Amino acid sequence: MIVVSLIKIHEHMAFIFIVDDEEDIRELLRYNLVQDGHRVSTFENGSLCLAAVKLEKPDLILLDVMMPAMDGIEVCEVLKNNPENEDIIICFLTARSEDYSQIAGLEAGGDDYISKPIKPKVLVSRIHALLRRKSKMDVKEAISQELKINRDKYLVEKDGMEIQLPRKEFELLALLTSRPDFVFKREVILEQVWGTEVVVGDRTIDVHIRKLREKIGEHCISTVKGIGYKFNR
Repeated sequence: MIVVSLIKIHEHMAFIFIVDDEEDIRELLRYNLVQDGHRVSTFENGSLCLAAVKLEKPDLILLDVMMPAMDGIEVCEVLKNNPENEDIIICFLTARSEDYSQIAGLEAGGDDYISKPIKPKVLVSRIHALLRRKSKMDVKEAISQELKINRDKYLVEKDGMEIQLPRKEFELLALLTSRPDFVFKREVILEQVWGTEVVVGDRTIDVHIRKLREKIGEHCISTVKGIGYKFNR
């Protein structure tokens, strides 16, 4: 049985945190997001951001990776270790194009990343794509007696035990389980989970698949070489 309900979050007028140690970057991002209709708060370091989250949770955090004292990866890990913050979207800002920065952010529970220098149109488009995914319909679905998905709480229940997944891992699992034994091509997975306006590489999918297998079992997801992945019924 599938129970469907709607989250009342529009892609505009979101509450967004900007965390970056460079004032000019904070102001550039703040200006463009306010112009786009969002409510924005800015912070020069991760500690201030974490303190503010305790007072009022944002819909999305733009988080610089390279910051003194506490870097963005550490801030993300602190946030994601608290179940109360599971609905916060985290998008990393990085001046580095190496795979390490991107994969480390995803491993820490981040949803996406934007490379510096940041182009305002790209920024706004990426934010829209992330918020649209947050506003998708919530679904609670029993995949089998062993595995259940609660899209309302972003929780997975396996053998009666609840498993909390980062947002992208959850959305990837929800996609694969929507059609058991069906092979989803890599390009379809990228489009459905990350969106056509978000540019990510094949390694992004691989990282998330590996994490899912660690949590729900190696046998649950099969790799179809040269094509994509499928969830085994």
